Amino acid sequence: MKPVRDMTRLELAGFVAAECRRRDLNVVLSGGSCVSIYSRGKYVSMDLDFVNVAFAKRGPIKAAMEALGFREEHRYFRHPDSDILIEFPPGPLGIGEESVREVLEMETGLGTLRIISPTDCVKDRLSWFYHGRDTECLEQAVLVAQDNEIDLKEVERWSKVEGKGDAFAQIKGRLLKRRADPSNR
Repeated sequence: MKPVRDMTRLELAGFVAAECRRRDLNVVLSGGSCVSIYSRGKYVSMDLDFVNVAFAKRGPIKAAMEALGFREEHRYFRHPDSDILIEFPPGPLGIGEESVREVLEMETGLGTLRIISPTDCVKDRLSWFYHGRDTECLEQAVLVAQDNEIDLKEVERWSKVEGKGDAFAQIKGRLLKRRADPSNR
């Protein structure tokens, strides 16, 4: 097996996901780490957020992580050979007022990773922009839209549910322009 220090972000995520699956822990990758994966490294997140979908107790999660060589530090797990922190926020797996619509399975070479879709990743980042005025998250949403097929009609529908239809109307052009412009690829 590949040493942890030589694993890519995606491989590390697959490595952790495989151990969780082996122990019947239901986790799905979400957050900024999805932006890192979907933007092909144009954005770098220094943690992996595995949403604890089935509300497993901390003990089994800690045992799984210790089996992989991680140690618990506050709410994170750290491996001595990696700068990437691992976190297991509790479920439900949702974005704003709604549940995540689609979970994909991605083969990593070290295990199958369950990850939110690019469309839900854009919605997740826009949630931070809409409700927290986090402009960095808007830029992350644009990066994901630039390199992936996303359902903009779904993002627009969700934005309206969040009470942010006007805000979406203002940014929609950026998402469309960046996706349609081949010089940005």
